[in-house]
Amino acid sequence: MTKKRILTGLQPSGALHLGNYFGSLKPLVDLTFDANNEVFLMVADYHALTSVRNGDELRANIYEIVRDYLAAGVDPSKVTLFRQSDNSHHTEMGWVMNCLVTVPFLMQAHSYKDKVAKGLEANAGLFTYPMLMAGDIVLYDTDLVPVGEDQRQHLEYTREAVTKFNNAYGEILKEPTEMIVEGVGVVPGTDGQKMSKSYKNTIPLFGNREEIQKAIMGIVTDSSGEKPQNVYNIHKVVYQAMGKEMSDLDKLYEENLGKYKVLKEALLEDINELIAPMRAKKAEITDSDIKEVLAIGVEKARLVSGQTINKVRDAIGINL
Repeated sequence: MTKKRILTGLQPSGALHLGNYFGSLKPLVDLTFDANNEVFLMVADYHALTSVRNGDELRANIYEIVRDYLAAGVDPSKVTLFRQSDNSHHTEMGWVMNCLVTVPFLMQAHSYKDKVAKGLEANAGLFTYPMLMAGDIVLYDTDLVPVGEDQRQHLEYTREAVTKFNNAYGEILKEPTEMIVEGVGVVPGTDGQKMSKSYKNTIPLFGNREEIQKAIMGIVTDSSGEKPQNVYNIHKVVYQAMGKEMSDLDKLYEENLGKYKVLKEALLEDINELIAPMRAKKAEITDSDIKEVLAIGVEKARLVSGQTINKVRDAIGINL
């Protein structure tokens, strides 16, 4: 059976939160257990430049996100784990994709308009972000891209750019399909919106107990029938990840109607129970371990992306 090639990644733009874990990391780790999947995991550090303006901060974030990946269960022997900036094929392919689409086309991007509305700078990198993402994807003849529901449009943009390229130069690039993982496409934050650093509504994945407690106690208690719905919605995701019975969670909330502090403390205990083994593993991972993993990963990545970029160069007339 032909393996399905899967590509995903996260920006090293700050500490990972529970939304990153449930929406991306855990589904990714689960995918690696299927021998029919070939998984590529990218540290999207060039994408992070749309918001990070401090070199030391970005450098530290890169180490941190790889450490988080490994602690969360990513196995480098099963996953091609690499850094976007270590493979120059990405920026090259991103430029080619940019040259295929129009400004009005990119102006329709929901993610761009939403982020600008939330106060992010409307820089050109943020505007053309979908085309660098398209370049990331097509380099690996990617079949499936795990994304949140809010990023479905980015895959539509990728397919549009692929169609334009193939119409101009022949059938060279593969059209990817989005993989929306049921139930975790959008993980709720402390205010009920999607959990996102941009919205400042996150619960840190590897924060200490006090940091996690502060975030949980700050959850907006949007109550219906004395049940704090925002607390429950987050708790439900945690419970599912732990393999616990949902009937037990429902019983807990029924027995503690109106007792918001009790329910938030129960959520805190379950999150700490879930994270404890990962936190212990993370403490053992050194910077040298990370450099070695990334060096091996990018060599494997280049072997694949190099074939694609060479075909593209031939097609567009760059190769002489």
